[in-house]
Amino acid sequence: MRTFLGCALIIMGVSPMRSQAIELHPSAEQIATALERGVAAATLRTPPVELYSWFGPPRDDANEFRPRGFLMTKLSGLAVLSAHFALRAQQPNEQEIRRLLDDQYLQVSVTLYGDRRDFAQSTFVMLVQGDRKVMPVRIRADDTADRTSAWPKSPAYRAKVVASFTYSDFDPLAKTQLSVFPRTGGELSFDLDFAAIP
Repeated sequence: MRTFLGCALIIMGVSPMRSQAIELHPSAEQIATALERGVAAATLRTPPVELYSWFGPPRDDANEFRPRGFLMTKLSGLAVLSAHFALRAQQPNEQEIRRLLDDQYLQVSVTLYGDRRDFAQSTFVMLVQGDRKVMPVRIRADDTADRTSAWPKSPAYRAKVVASFTYSDFDPLAKTQLSVFPRTGGELSFDLDFAAIP
């Protein structure tokens, strides 16, 4: 474990540490903490996906069919990577850690519900910060949605939409609204406080 953390500390030079915020250039201490968080989650058998920064309603039976999602930041990505490796009694190598740290995009994943298998196609996503609208560089949506437990009743299908935003295009400390425009019409919005997201 010491070698693993040593590699992580060598990868990044030390930079000022903030307690929270989407970190564009995490410090060595933040990297080590994220990696340790993943190992701890694996020890507790916490699913790695739970280590991302989630938004929307809590995950419970009452909210089973309500849209929700998560942000894939550099630090949450490191925790998830570390957890996946720790579940196999392994550690990520320096190249795998570097790949996440060099990523230039914030990934935003939203799970939506609809009544057709192709309902998520052509869904549009954007960030709104005050008067500024931030457009994604790409959006991927499930071509064919999965059936929900409600099928054939409504909502019959569940699909994932993932949008990629260039870190330099938005303020990583600002309160932000995530707006989702399904092809079927309407708008879903989620209030995100980037300053509170690691």
